[in-house]
Amino acid sequence: MRPAADRLAQLLGHFLPGPLPVRLRAWDGSQAGPAQAPLVTLRSPDALRRLLWQPGELGLAEAYVTGDLDVEADLADALSHVGKTVRDRPATRPGPAALASAAALAVSLGAAGPPPRRPDGRARLAGGLHSASRDRAAISHHYDLSNDFYALLLDTSMAYSCAYWTRPDDPDYTLADAQRDKLDLICRKLQLGPGHRLLDVGCGWGALTVHAAREHKVRVTAVTLSRAQHDHVTERAAREGVTDLVDVQLRHWRHIDGGGYDAAAAVEMGEHVGDAEYPAFATRLHDVLRPEGRLLIQQMSRSAAPGGGAFIETYIAPDMHMRPVGRTVDLLESAGLESRSVESLREHYTTTIDAWRSTLERRWDDVRDLVGETTARVWRLYLAGASLAFAERRMGVDQILSVRPAREGTSGMRATPAAWYPRVGPA
Repeated sequence: MRPAADRLAQLLGHFLPGPLPVRLRAWDGSQAGPAQAPLVTLRSPDALRRLLWQPGELGLAEAYVTGDLDVEADLADALSHVGKTVRDRPATRPGPAALASAAALAVSLGAAGPPPRRPDGRARLAGGLHSASRDRAAISHHYDLSNDFYALLLDTSMAYSCAYWTRPDDPDYTLADAQRDKLDLICRKLQLGPGHRLLDVGCGWGALTVHAAREHKVRVTAVTLSRAQHDHVTERAAREGVTDLVDVQLRHWRHIDGGGYDAAAAVEMGEHVGDAEYPAFATRLHDVLRPEGRLLIQQMSRSAAPGGGAFIETYIAPDMHMRPVGRTVDLLESAGLESRSVESLREHYTTTIDAWRSTLERRWDDVRDLVGETTARVWRLYLAGASLAFAERRMGVDQILSVRPAREGTSGMRATPAAWYPRVGPA
């Protein structure tokens, strides 16, 4: 019988004309495909069986996270190479004879049989979409993986959002510096000062909450649905000596009490709100602000499919919804807020995610020991794909600054944004 790699190449040729986009190494040690292309190893016929039972992105992803399929190159580079090749040479629709040949090849390669066991870690949600209980479960699936895991992956601020790289070419400038610069930028845009009241909706592990309280003496109400995050921020506020300035609440955004806030922020939390629920979310943010109160939304955007794709929605962040940034601005304006600035951070996110990827690889053994091989590989694939999505403009991320105007129309905003961007380095 011919080597498995030759049969694999022939099988793929029925669907993707021209040279293979990768070099294949099969479980029998045989290889086929261009010598300089990324090397993809199929360790078992189960990789094919997964694709047979679940064609497309999710089947490929599960083959990778189980180790049935591996990539012996930088994963983001390999995904980029394959993606460009496929886009340049669209897949063909095989005729009946080609389909019969492909089926025979698949059988000869051991792809026939029952579906392989699915990997652990799939989100399992119940209840109505974006009900409080389902939102709590979705947030828990993503953010309650382990505080220790996120401490391994993130910088010391525990900021799990796009950083702001003011000196990207400086070798001494780190992810922690870029996250601090992002937090400073948010505080300057919100014009925060001593005694001001800030509502931090979806506070994460408290990066903005603690920074605003410690550096600007702001009184912060921090809201999260994650029990692990709530406990972490509470302990962190005590450790940082700002307990008197920080109130951490475990609650849904619908159940936020009070009002009269000088400012509010939702940093990469709005993606979890949902499409139908976003008008009510925008209205709630408007209502908690005092007249001339400021709102900063940092949020991912997407022009095509509103979710993150089958893999991300299954293993990472279920029930996400993204829209074009202009649509979000429309929703905020419809709630009575006036949009004052929109700043794209898209390239900043590629740099941020690549810093997380570097940390993941450097601490791979620690991550694998903590969360297991499968979850570690889920995150390797997730971060590689996310880096590409922002680099290739399939996703964006923006800071939207809005204000609740007073009845007379005044905003209380500075005349120009010059104070947001202090000069960096020599004149």
